Amino acid sequence: MKRLNLPTYSFNIKLIEQRKYIFDFIRKKFVILTPEEWVRQNFLRYLVEEKKYPVSLIFVEKEFKLNNLSKRSDAVVYDRIGRPVLMMEFKAPEVSIDQNVFDQIARYNLELQVKYLIISNGMGHYCCKINSKERNYIFFKEIPGFDQIIAK
Repeated sequence: MKRLNLPTYSFNIKLIEQRKYIFDFIRKKFVILTPEEWVRQNFLRYLVEEKKYPVSLIFVEKEFKLNNLSKRSDAVVYDRIGRPVLMMEFKAPEVSIDQNVFDQIARYNLELQVKYLIISNGMGHYCCKINSKERNYIFFKEIPGFDQIIAK
């Protein structure tokens, strides 16, 4: 898999019938190792190990309804009382992060109503806080730690 713009972590990867699988430490199971999954696993390890996000408050492939259609966000972080506060969208490294990607996560957020959004393709990472009063985004220079996103 491609080297990402993240710290290097070791993963449990196995080959089953000519397909690679990676152990998802959040879901506690092996999943097919796609380029997007590689980004997700590396980025989530970064959040847990470097930014101190509690594993127990991260949900992967969180399903919800949007206009009566089932959708899934790549990952959602909850605060300590069970409110969603941060939604993440991951793309494969070769996928450009453009307006379409931001539009996708913004549509998903109509349902979850989180305060923070993260988008990453493993090479570039974008985090913003939604300013609902002024109806815009405030972008961060670096990914905030867990304590920063739950601070009042």
